[in-house]
Amino acid sequence: MKITTLPRLRSLTGGALVLAITASVFAQEKAATPTSTPITTDHATSAKPAPAEPGALDKFFNGKIPEAFTKGKFNLNMRFRYEFVDQSNLPEDSNAATLRTRFGFTTAPVYGFQAMIEGENVVALNDYDDYNAAGSNGQPNRPVVADPETTEVNQAWLGYTYTNLLSAKLGRQRIALDNHRFIGDVGWRQNDQTFDAVGLGVSPVKDLSLYYSYIWDVNRVFGDVPGLPAANTDFDSSSHVINASYGGWKYGKFVAYSYLLDLQNEAGPNNSCASYGLSFAGSAPVSEKVKLEYRAEGAWQTDYGDSTLNYDAPYCHFMLGADIKPVAFGAGYELLGSDNNVGFKTPLATLHAFDGWADAFLNTPNAGLQDLYAYVQVTLPKQIPVRFIYHKFDAATGGGNFGHEFDVVISKKFGKNWNALVKYAYYLGDDAAPPALALPDVDIQKFWAQLEFNF
Repeated sequence: MKITTLPRLRSLTGGALVLAITASVFAQEKAATPTSTPITTDHATSAKPAPAEPGALDKFFNGKIPEAFTKGKFNLNMRFRYEFVDQSNLPEDSNAATLRTRFGFTTAPVYGFQAMIEGENVVALNDYDDYNAAGSNGQPNRPVVADPETTEVNQAWLGYTYTNLLSAKLGRQRIALDNHRFIGDVGWRQNDQTFDAVGLGVSPVKDLSLYYSYIWDVNRVFGDVPGLPAANTDFDSSSHVINASYGGWKYGKFVAYSYLLDLQNEAGPNNSCASYGLSFAGSAPVSEKVKLEYRAEGAWQTDYGDSTLNYDAPYCHFMLGADIKPVAFGAGYELLGSDNNVGFKTPLATLHAFDGWADAFLNTPNAGLQDLYAYVQVTLPKQIPVRFIYHKFDAATGGGNFGHEFDVVISKKFGKNWNALVKYAYYLGDDAAPPALALPDVDIQKFWAQLEFNF
C-alpha cells in the first residue's frame, strides 16, 4: 500500500477546496435563476436584464424638477375699477377707468424650495388725460388717482420652508405685517407695493413667530414710470424689519416690533425713521351671539439713517367694538404725534386703510394727527355687508381742526372667484390744512365701483 506524502495531501486538499467553492457558487447562481424562465433557442439570446435603479441626480433632474412645474400653480387676477374724484380747490374732476391684470406661477416645493414669478399690467380704459396719474401724465388741474399705467414684474422670489420651524424668501415679494399700519402691500391701489428683500421667519416654539427682513428697494404703487414727482419715486433702502408675535392666548395676539427704515429717493432721505412698538389685538365671545373686538397699541419713533430731521414722536391706537350679528359697531382713537414740527411717519404702510378713504392724510401733518372714529356695519340678506365710518380729525399739537369725513362701502362675493364693491368717501376740511391739500377748508368726494376676478 502506497502512502501519500504530506505535500501531495496538501495539494489534493487545496484542489478539493477550489472544487467545493466553485460548486457552491455554481449552485447559488443556479438557485437564483427563476425556474419558470423559459430557455430560448430560436435566436440563441438570453433574457434582458432588469433596468438599473435611477440615481439621485437622475431622480432630481428627471423627476423632482418636472414635478415642480407640473404640480405648480398659476394665479390670475383681473380688477376693473372706476374712480371718480371731486376736489373743491381744483377746477376739474378726475375720472379713471382702469384695469389691472396680474398673472403668475408658483412652483410646487422641491426639498423645501419654491419659486414664484408674477407680472402685472395696469392700463387706463378711458382717456389717460381724464385723471391725474400721481403727477406722471401732466394733469395738475385734476385730483390724484394713484394708478399710473405700468407694466412690471410684481413678484419674483425664491423661498425655502422647513416644516413649521423656518421659512425664508429672497427676491421681489409682498411683505404685510399685522394690520399693515407700518409695513404693507397697499393692496387697494391697482399696482401693489412690493419689496426687494430677504426675509426669514422662525417659530422656535408653538405660537411664537419671529420675523426679520432686510429691504434694499421699495417698489411703490406709483410704478417706475417717467414724469413722476420726486416724492412719488421708488425708495432705495437699507432697512431692517423685526417683528415678534405670540398668539397662544385665545383672546388675542401680542406683537412687538422694531422697524428701522433707512429710505432715500429723489425727494431725499427724510422718510427715514425708526419705530419701536407693542400691540395687542383680538376678540372675545360674550355670549353665543355677541363678540367683543379690541386693539391696543403704542409706539415711539425717532429719526434714523440719513434723515436730516431731529424728533421723537409717539403713536397710539385704541379700538373697542362689538359684533352682534347681523350688526357690528365700535369706536377708536388713533394718535400720530409730533415733535419739533415733525409728524409721526408711516412711509411703508397701507395708508388708504387708515385716517379716512379720501386719502387726505397719506402724509402726517407736521402738527401730528388725532383721528377719533366710529363705525357701524350691517349685513343685509344675501350676505351683503354695508359699513359706515365717521372720522373727526384734529392736530396732535397746536389745536388745529382738520375737519371730518364720512365713508361707506358695500361689497358682495359671487362664488369663490368674483367680488364686487361700491365705495364712497366725503371729506370736509376745516381751518387746518392736510399736507395732501396744502389749503384749509377743502372738500373731497370720491366714488369707486369695482369688479374683481381671482383664480
